[in-house]
Amino acid sequence: MNGHYIEQRPWGCFEILSGFPVQDESGQDVMVKKITVKPLSRLSYQSHKFRNEHWIVVQGKGRVILDGKEREVKAGESVDIPVGTKHRMINEGQDLDLIFIEVSTGHFDEGDNTRLEDDFGRK
Repeated sequence: MNGHYIEQRPWGCFEILSGFPVQDESGQDVMVKKITVKPLSRLSYQSHKFRNEHWIVVQGKGRVILDGKEREVKAGESVDIPVGTKHRMINEGQDLDLIFIEVSTGHFDEGDNTRLEDDFGRK
C-alpha cells in the first residue's frame, strides 16, 4: 500500500501513517496508524493471532480493556498489547475525539481480528 490512506469505521477512522508495511531488522512487518475514536464510541473487543500493538494516546482520555482488566488512559500514556491479548479502546468523552498512534509489529492484516464483542454487529 503506497500513499495516503484513510479508512472510515462506524466508531471513527484510521489513517495509515507509514504508507506501507516496512520491516524491522528481525524481518517483522511494522505498520503505523493514527486511530480516531469518536465521542461515546468504542472499538471492538478483539484479539490478534499474528501481531503485537503499541498504542500511544495523543488526544483525549478514555478507558482501555486488556484481557478483561480496565484502566483509564489519557494523552501521553501508552498501552502494550501482546499477540493474543483481548483488547478494546473506549472514548467516554462527549465532545472530544480520542486519538492514538498504533504501532503494529508481526504479520499485518486487517483480517487478523477475532472480534469477541462489537457494537456494530461485525464478526
